[in-house]
Amino acid sequence: MGVTILIGSQWGDEGKGKVVDLLSQSVDIVARYQGGANAGHTIVIDGKQHVLHLIPSGIFTPGVKCVIGNGTVVDPESLLAEIDMLQKVGIDLEGRLFVSHRAHLIMPYHKLLDAASEKRRNNSGKSIGTTGRGIGPAYIDKYNRRGIRIVDLLDRDVFEEKLRANLAVHNDTLQKIYGLDALRAEDIMEQYLNYDELIDPYVTETSALLNEALREGKRVLAEGAQGVLLDVDHGTYPYVTSSSPTSGGACSGLGIPPTAVDSIWGVVKAYATRVGNGPFPTELTDATGELLQRAGNEFGTTTGRSRRCGWLDLVALRYSVQLNGIDSLALTKLDVLNSLPEIRLCTSYVRDGKPLKHFPAEVSYLNNPQCEYETFAGWQQSLAGIERFEDLPPATIKYIQRIEEFCGVPVRLISVGPDRRQTLTRF
Repeated sequence: MGVTILIGSQWGDEGKGKVVDLLSQSVDIVARYQGGANAGHTIVIDGKQHVLHLIPSGIFTPGVKCVIGNGTVVDPESLLAEIDMLQKVGIDLEGRLFVSHRAHLIMPYHKLLDAASEKRRNNSGKSIGTTGRGIGPAYIDKYNRRGIRIVDLLDRDVFEEKLRANLAVHNDTLQKIYGLDALRAEDIMEQYLNYDELIDPYVTETSALLNEALREGKRVLAEGAQGVLLDVDHGTYPYVTSSSPTSGGACSGLGIPPTAVDSIWGVVKAYATRVGNGPFPTELTDATGELLQRAGNEFGTTTGRSRRCGWLDLVALRYSVQLNGIDSLALTKLDVLNSLPEIRLCTSYVRDGKPLKHFPAEVSYLNNPQCEYETFAGWQQSLAGIERFEDLPPATIKYIQRIEEFCGVPVRLISVGPDRRQTLTRF
């Protein structure tokens, strides 16, 4: 019995998809516990790229079951598109994909509200940088206790009553605040009841499924979306997502007990990136930042937006380690640094001439921090073909060891290329 939680330890986009794909080869179930189709996980297998937004990356490992938990918000259109994509490449989903009937649905008005509110914030210079997928408004309805769950589709009368009550509120906002057309309940009813027929074979009580599997001694990998620094409580608020990507979010998002968790992995890039707006203490706006963006192909999987790039921030990483109880790190995209003559690591924030003891909550400080760096010689050679940690260039090993020393956690998995085979393991 045991649950391994895997989280992004930066602002998301750390390469969790590849790590989940690798770790899923030694588990029975991979379960996604929060977020929606705003997350994009990319897996490269034998040179072919596959992109998932909702379904866990473990679906590419034969025999592994995949769960979309109650803590997620599900866009049926996006889910069905992924199912179709997987079936076309020969992935068998029968008896392998399970969706919680407690998960909340993303409705058409959520997407309209998301896009309209973000446009208004952008016009005032206060854009958050959302993906426009309706995630935030869906979570707002959830916590406002008027959300529509997948289980509500089972009873047409219940679904219609909830839908009309929501439209009475949201159509008013769409028309009077944003100048958009009202939505018709009849159109949405027909669309979503059709979705229900298509996704019904996958819908189940996932909490019971997971707990039964744990009682049988099965291993579960809990997969988070986004990253710790986008957590609605512990991230760089208000430039955050609408759920809890932290390890603490896994139990409530899947309906499993904390006592079942026995290990926690954090995925971290060998440098740092952030997509959208918000503070980024180590951001590079010079030629080095452009090189990282180009070499790392730093463009959002979900939106296509370019990612901001910078040096690895060990202060923020140690905060993630402490906050989540991370006991193992997976270091990704190390090969992106291959050509650099020197590499820097942020090891301290300073305020009024004194190092800060904790990762600060004030966005005003993080927007313009005083960072202190340690500089390392680059290895300036390809890492292709290296299969053991000991065979890495000495400068590379020194860089990794400093990360381990500063955070107090071993780097147990190292990615030196996009393909699943381009990975070094230390366990």
